[in-house]
Amino acid sequence: MLKRRDFLKTGALSALAPLSTLETGNLKKDETVQEPKRELPIVRETDVIVCGGGPAGIGAALSAARNGAKTTLIEVHGCLGGVWTASLLSNIIDHEGKPGIMKEIIDRLDATDAQYTAKKYDAERMKWTLEQLCREAGVEVRLHTRVTAAYKDKNSNIDYIATESFSGREAWKAKVFIDTTGNGELAARAGCGFEMGEPQTGRVQPMSLMVILSGLNEDDLVKAGYIKGYGKEGSPSEPGKKKLHAEILKAGIDASYTMPSFFSIRPDMVALMVNHQYGVSAANAGAISQATVEARNEVNKIIDGLRKLGGMWSNVRIVTTAAQIGIREGRRIHGLYTLTKEDLIRGATFEDGVCTVKFVVDIYALVKGEGGGYGSGGVKMKPYQIPLRSLIAKDVNNLMMAGRCISGDFYAHASYRVTGNAVPMGEAAGKVAAKAALTNRLPKEVAWGEV
Repeated sequence: MLKRRDFLKTGALSALAPLSTLETGNLKKDETVQEPKRELPIVRETDVIVCGGGPAGIGAALSAARNGAKTTLIEVHGCLGGVWTASLLSNIIDHEGKPGIMKEIIDRLDATDAQYTAKKYDAERMKWTLEQLCREAGVEVRLHTRVTAAYKDKNSNIDYIATESFSGREAWKAKVFIDTTGNGELAARAGCGFEMGEPQTGRVQPMSLMVILSGLNEDDLVKAGYIKGYGKEGSPSEPGKKKLHAEILKAGIDASYTMPSFFSIRPDMVALMVNHQYGVSAANAGAISQATVEARNEVNKIIDGLRKLGGMWSNVRIVTTAAQIGIREGRRIHGLYTLTKEDLIRGATFEDGVCTVKFVVDIYALVKGEGGGYGSGGVKMKPYQIPLRSLIAKDVNNLMMAGRCISGDFYAHASYRVTGNAVPMGEAAGKVAAKAALTNRLPKEVAWGEV
């Protein structure tokens, strides 16, 4: 029987090993219990199941359904949107020039007065917009539901997955599955190999807890230099980031992040990214819990400290902090092709290229002592393509990935991980999954030219 340490060494999990085995907690290193065997009700047997309702999952589910596949979208939170909504990201990076579903979402948000630009949107309107799009496409949406296991047949296909929800433990079957959980949760449970973190050290990019503020107005922020421009022309100011950090230091707080950013969503509503939690594994629930508590504590102290400075800060208050801390980096699942920094440097194109990425390599300081800012890791990239093969799992035949858990190295991930690329990745995966399911083939047997 494999022990906890064996899973840590291999970086891969079987369905019989829940992810909690990656956490040490207060238990003895190899202590286990035997879970009683039981029969699970099969909730649904369908063509395509998408696990994770964030940007990539939305793209995948809409695409699969619109291409004729019966599609189910499973999401752990009580809303769709993932990092866009539960994490209150409030801005969409590298969406420019993206056609298809990404453009459709932006156009829909514009039509409903949900945003200044795609880089500054109203999370509540985003939730509603995504729900409407799924309803119109005929996607079956299951919220408040977490994938807890995946069981394979003798041909290395996922036969069914298990979930936990208000309805208890249930089973779901499909011909093709798509992992859009961000952290590669489904793939890890299905036994896929993966990488995580910087190759030399295993260190991961920091997490951040977004916050929405009241008591500030756009005019004051522009005049003070914290943001440049109004409305659709507004954006965080680099000098403004440094100025805000100086104000936080003046309030007596040694902030974890040295380049905090304001995003004006409405004239009287502002999003703020102001903290970093370093060295937190996306596969460790205990560590993420502690990071969330620490982050919320820091954010509250920062806002209280600023308010005590008076002046433009006199009425600043926290309206809400994110339900889910923002996770920049999780598992990178092994695929049929691994995108590398060399691909970025040469501006690689592929016959099966599904998305063109223009965003730079964006690596936030991995420890506070490195300055708390961000850089490119010395990688000067050119616009490049993501190949379909990076979206197809190597170790499980009927599994695809989209979003930041696709197959790539640490440096490539630091570029393609932003949500403007997640949607077209999901759209491509949904098209291929639908074609595979409806023609009784595996995703790797579907040529990109077919869809």
